[in-house]
Amino acid sequence: MKQGRHVILITGASSGMGREAALQLAGRLHRGSELWLVARRRDRLTELSEELGSRGVRGRVLCGDLLSPAFLSELDERLKSERPVIDMLINASGFGKLGALSDMDESHISDMIDLNCRALSLMCKLCIPYMHRGGHIINFASAAAFCPQPWFAVYAATKSYVLSFSEALSEELRSRGIVVTAVCPGPVRTEFFDIAEETEVIPLYKRMFMADKAKVVRLALRDSRRGRRVSVYGGSMRALRLAAHILPSGVIFFFIRLINRR
Repeated sequence: MKQGRHVILITGASSGMGREAALQLAGRLHRGSELWLVARRRDRLTELSEELGSRGVRGRVLCGDLLSPAFLSELDERLKSERPVIDMLINASGFGKLGALSDMDESHISDMIDLNCRALSLMCKLCIPYMHRGGHIINFASAAAFCPQPWFAVYAATKSYVLSFSEALSEELRSRGIVVTAVCPGPVRTEFFDIAEETEVIPLYKRMFMADKAKVVRLALRDSRRGRRVSVYGGSMRALRLAAHILPSGVIFFFIRLINRR
């Protein structure tokens, strides 16, 4: 069966790192390639598609909820029908909630796990059959993946999953020449934290290390091109990764408490 056009598929494309990735990639697409933009907010996706169009890039709007099995089935059927060559999959969709587990809504707990872990994994499974040697998968994890995070416990645990999953998948796909990169920035000022702090204020130790989304995405794309399995933006987050390997979690918790008290 004849294969379709080359595409880059981005989840969470309506805002944050997903939208930023689409804009940065717009000037790098091969002629005839297009961006498939996945998110729930049609108005945001349409606006992004129009902006991409002004740059001579086709952005196809795929509006739907990754938590919906029906939408994933619809996407599966679209892939089977059109058989695109997926040059890159960027899983930027995800959300987190700050607060103690005992105070959190059950729906928020379930949705964090389902979106950050299950949906991301299924997106990889759906797209891999349409990827060739030289393809790339970028999964947005977080520096929260490096160690447990009190009052951010579920989110940090889901990102630990993303990091572990991505590194293992990288090895599975190595012989096929497909690069998988887990992106692990510290806090990034996007709409993510507007949602995350609906019930709790962002802790001081997170505010201290807020990063610029454009720089995080730029490094992620560069590290993916270089074949790196993990992309960590900023010296402080690289130091955290090293510390998490060396120090017991209790010591890290002590420093978190110390920073917050100050």
